[in-house]
Formats: sequence, structure tokens, C-alpha cells
Amino acid sequence: MNPTIIIADDHPLVLKGLKDFLEEKKFNILASAKNGKEALALIKGHKPDIAILDIKMPFFTGLEIAEKCKAENLTTKIVLITFEKDEKIYNEAKAFGVYGYVLKEFALVEIEKCIASVTNNKPYFSPELVSYIQVNSTPEKIKTLTEAETKIFKLISETKTSTEIAKALSISIRTVEKHKNHIRTKLALDSKSASLYLAAKENSKYL
Repeated sequence: MNPTIIIADDHPLVLKGLKDFLEEKKFNILASAKNGKEALALIKGHKPDIAILDIKMPFFTGLEIAEKCKAENLTTKIVLITFEKDEKIYNEAKAFGVYGYVLKEFALVEIEKCIASVTNNKPYFSPELVSYIQVNSTPEKIKTLTEAETKIFKLISETKTSTEIAKALSISIRTVEKHKNHIRTKLALDSKSASLYLAAKENSKYL
């Protein structure tokens, strides 16, 4: 089955490159758009099987279009192409039922695989993106810390003492120690002060 496709990108060269490449591969390109407003109109007008959209476009972003399509129960499967290796965008894309997420630097290499996968109702996310997010995503245990605990953990990673932390957050040293104990429990650390510091250092980029 040759799916019907529309494509949208606000960079004329990227749009032309993608369109030419897909037409050369004998894909059925119905139309192309240079902004989000045009893209949404094309999706509603043509009801294509697949819409390949740039994430960042004027009027509507690819994500906003995905959200609108989901809200209106449109059957077009959305594929996003982007330079963004971003966990938040990736999670939003999944929440809006996006079928594909291809990194621009691999677009021409991966787009055929992506279309084939999406045509078979299987979502396709760039392997490079998935491994990047798995490596860089916040560990589950860190997510269990409260806002106050996270602040204290961050200050520990900056080698601040309990006295300095208490002063910085305008709380008592006793409260700081209480929070430290909660952090130790949640992260399953032993009672040595060094283990808390080492864990804070190790996880500082998530704080």
C-alpha cells in the first residue's frame, strides 16, 4: 500500500529536499506546506494517511498540530522531524499520539523506514533520540524527591555544608538534617555523609 502523504517545513530547501527525495522513491505526496496553518488545512482537506511535519513552524508547531488532530479524532498519522533531542518534547509527542519522531540529521536515512513502520501501525522514533533520552533522562529515584529535598540535594552537590544550606534556604540546621535523612532513605544510601555528597555530584545535571 502506498500511503498518501503531506509534508510541511518552513525551510524551503528542507521542504524541497524532502519532497524530491520522497517523490523519487515513488511515494504519493499529495501536497506540501510552508507553515503550520497551511499544514493543518491540508490535513483537514486531504485527510492523508501520514503528515510529515517540522516541529518548529510559524502559526502552529508540529506538536500543536498533533494535539489538534488528536482532539478532533483525525486519522492522519503524524510524523515529526526535528533537531530537538528533548525529553519533554518527546513525552508530549507520545502523549499526543504522534506516530513518528525523526531527527533531521538522519531524516533522509530514516524517513523510508519511518513511513514503512507507520504504514504498518507501528510508531517509529529515531534510535539515536531514544538512546539519548534513556541516557539523559532523570533517574526515577530522583523524581521522588520533593522540591525542598531537590534544592538541598543540589546544594550538597555544590559542596555546601548543612550550616550553609540552612542559611541559604532560611531554615534550621535540624530541618536540613531531616531532609538529608529523607533523601538518603529515598535514594537507598548509607548513613555516611560522603555517600550523600557523591550521589548529589553524580546526579547534579538532573537537579
